[in-house]
Amino acid sequence: MNRFHDENLLLSEFYKEVWVACPSCAKKAMATVNFENQIARLFCLHCGYNKETSTAVNSVSIETAANHYFQAELWLQAPFKNEVFWVYNHKHLVYLERYISATIREHKDRSGFTLLEKLPKFYHEAKNREGLLKIIAKLKTK
Repeated sequence: MNRFHDENLLLSEFYKEVWVACPSCAKKAMATVNFENQIARLFCLHCGYNKETSTAVNSVSIETAANHYFQAELWLQAPFKNEVFWVYNHKHLVYLERYISATIREHKDRSGFTLLEKLPKFYHEAKNREGLLKIIAKLKTK
C-alpha cells in the first residue's frame, strides 16, 4: 500500500526552472525566470545557446512558466493515448510520480487551485497508473 499526502503545491511552484529543448541544438536546456528582477533566461550547456528577455509587459511583470517567455518546447513530455503527459522539471516529475503511484491519496485543505486539482482527468485514473509510470521512468532517464 503506497500512501500519498497532498502537499497542496501550486503549479507556479515549478515555474522558475523549466527543462526545455534547446532552440539551437534540440538537446536539454534550462529556462529560468526571476520575477523580482523581471528577467527570464534560456541557456544550453551543450551548444552554449544563451538568450535573455524581460518578463515585464507595459511595466507589469507577467508570472508564467519560464519556457513561455521563449516559446520553448518542454523537454519532459510524452504522448499518452490522446493526451500529452508533461512536467516542467525533475522536482515536478518526482511529485507527480509519487501521486500517480499511490494507491491511497490523502487530500486536506484543498483550495481549488492546487496542482493536483488542476490536472487533467487521465492523471488521476487508476487504469492509467501503469502506463503513466512507464512514461515517468523513461522521462527520468531522458
